[in-house]
Amino acid sequence: MWLTVGQNIKKYNCYPRIVGETGGKDYVVVHESFGIDETVTALVRGAFEYQGQKCSAASRAYVPDTIWPELKKRYVETVQTIQMGKAEDFKNFMGAVIDKAAFDSITAYIDYSAASSDAEIITGGGYDDSKGYFIEPTTIVTSDPHFKTMEEEIFGPVLTIYVYDASKFEETLHLCDETSPYALTGAILSRNRDAVLKAREILTHNAGNFYINDKPTGAVVGQQPFGGGRASGTNDKAGSPLNLLRWVSVRTVKENFLPPTDYRYPFMGDE
Repeated sequence: MWLTVGQNIKKYNCYPRIVGETGGKDYVVVHESFGIDETVTALVRGAFEYQGQKCSAASRAYVPDTIWPELKKRYVETVQTIQMGKAEDFKNFMGAVIDKAAFDSITAYIDYSAASSDAEIITGGGYDDSKGYFIEPTTIVTSDPHFKTMEEEIFGPVLTIYVYDASKFEETLHLCDETSPYALTGAILSRNRDAVLKAREILTHNAGNFYINDKPTGAVVGQQPFGGGRASGTNDKAGSPLNLLRWVSVRTVKENFLPPTDYRYPFMGDE
């Protein structure tokens, strides 16, 4: 976008301003102190609500090995209860993805993961476009923190989980910060305040909207300003006065009520 504007700069009467949001690879970092049920809910809602077709949807998660066995069991059981179908039926938590282009793009990631030795699909993996473009809530567990689905934006109901050594929590925060070029939303789930503060510090620049003990999605314009930096956009916070300032041109006015009558300043006189 900037390149296009730059190439046409001579057509403008002033320097143009750009406000943009360009994607995300939103994360959830789980600390071992957080509850299993709360974690499951945050991951399921964050990843699969609206079929994951939200720029802020949870797309990658870092889970400590100390709670993973129990979390995996409860998580899989919960995902298996998700109903899919028409959006008019409120009993359905998920519907179809928006169109064939999205369907083809998302399922390509699923097929790639299914064929990889570095990944295991523990929920979903199926899809059907015979009537609507339906994709099951798919969860991939990978042994590679830089696996393709941990880094690239998918924009669909696909969550990739990396299980980390709980003793390397701080290292994992740095890993999360360095993995994706995006910086839109992210979340830390922890009952340990020191862990929360450490996450806030290390993850300062990789999420324009940062959530503590909540899913990394659901900002409401006018209540929670939204936007991210890095490859996610200009981080101008839609829904806040900060964004409004981007669209105005500041004018400074000076009015002199006692105009001088001599160009000479007082200090220029004889001593």
